[in-house]
This record gives sequence, structure tokens and C-alpha cells, in this order.
Amino acid sequence: MGSKKQKEASQKKWMKVIFVIVALVFVFAMVGSYLTNLVTAIAPIKAGDQVVIDYTIYDAAGTPIMTTSQQLYNQVTGNGQGILYAKQITLTANQSWKQAIYPVQVYVGGSSNGSVEGFALYNPEYNAISSSIVGMRNNDKKTVTLTSNNTLSALFTPEDLLKENINMSTLEVGESLAMGVSEPSNATASNTSAVTYIRLGEITRKSPAGVVVDFGYPYADITVASVTKQ
Repeated sequence: MGSKKQKEASQKKWMKVIFVIVALVFVFAMVGSYLTNLVTAIAPIKAGDQVVIDYTIYDAAGTPIMTTSQQLYNQVTGNGQGILYAKQITLTANQSWKQAIYPVQVYVGGSSNGSVEGFALYNPEYNAISSSIVGMRNNDKKTVTLTSNNTLSALFTPEDLLKENINMSTLEVGESLAMGVSEPSNATASNTSAVTYIRLGEITRKSPAGVVVDFGYPYADITVASVTKQ
């Protein structure tokens, strides 16, 4: 074999070796990425991890009032009942929320193409979820007790309801009632503006004095959608 042919054969051999090395590096990178994702998936959630959750919240009667599940939303609305379709929540595991209200985004009309409103989740409810996800793993499901005292009842007089353009005669026990709740937003002596959020309650009693509405949510079903380890 001439020197030229030997040189060409040597070059081809090295090209093959380089190609094999590159291929192996690619394979190792893929395996490493897979193992990293696998470890993340099976490792339990620790305090400080960033977690995205799906959830369904239930009222005192055990009726789902808000969910991130399109399937459940379609099922409930198909039965002629009302339910809010919500966005997922991203939260830090075992980190308390300091403000009175944690705003949750819900779609008006149940469509992800529709407008978005803020729903009021109270901080004990948020904190219960945040602490409960510690130890869970990706795709794990759990039923979480939201508050130790599930009853958050309030009496609304006929006058209170009229201020919200609601005629008490149209209300019945067992119906849901949406009310606006708010907390000061950067309030100062010259600025007392507040942000208002939706809160759903169940009418538990009706009398000439008014209606009693229970705004308490005993529990929620949560599912870990994704985890970002810290």
C-alpha cells in the first residue's frame, strides 16, 4: 500500500474514532440528563424546593368548587353544576405566606382563552398545602386538610346584600354565593386602595335577619405536577 493510501486509511480510521467518541459523549450526556431527571422525579420534596401543583378544592358539603382539572371541570359543568377552572399554583415547599390572602388565578367561563380573575385563598390554607407537600414526589397525590377550623361563617343582612346588588329573596339554602374580599395593597395615609378577590361560600341558613354563608374549605386534593430542586 502506497504512503498516500496509508495516509488516507489512517485519516478514515481517526475519523471513525472521533465519530465514535462524539457519539459516546452524546450518549453519556443523554444518560446523564435522564438520570438527573429520574433522581429529581423520585427524590422527595424538601423545604425550599419550587413545586407546581394541580389541585381541587372542596366546600363544606364536599362539593368541588375549584379545580385545575379540565376533565373534572367538564364533568361537573356537564351535570349543570358550577365550578371554577383554575391555573396551577407554583409555591415554595414549607414556606409560609405572610399576607392574609394568596391570590389564585381562575378563568372566567372555564376557558383558558377567557379573562382571568383573582380568587382569594387564605394564608392558613396556602400554608397547609405548602407544608403538606414536603416528602411528596413528582406525580404524587394527597388530600390536604386546609384549616383546623373549617367553618368561616358570616351573616349578610338584606342591606349588606343589596349593596352588592343581590336580592335576598332570590337566594336559597345550599346555593353558592360569590363575594368579594380584599386586603390593603400598599396602603398609605393618602392611598387606601385595595385589591378585591373572589371567594365562594355556601348559604347554610336563611332568616329575616339575613343569610349565613360558610366560606370555609375543609380540604383539597393536590397532585405534584413538577419539582425544581434547590
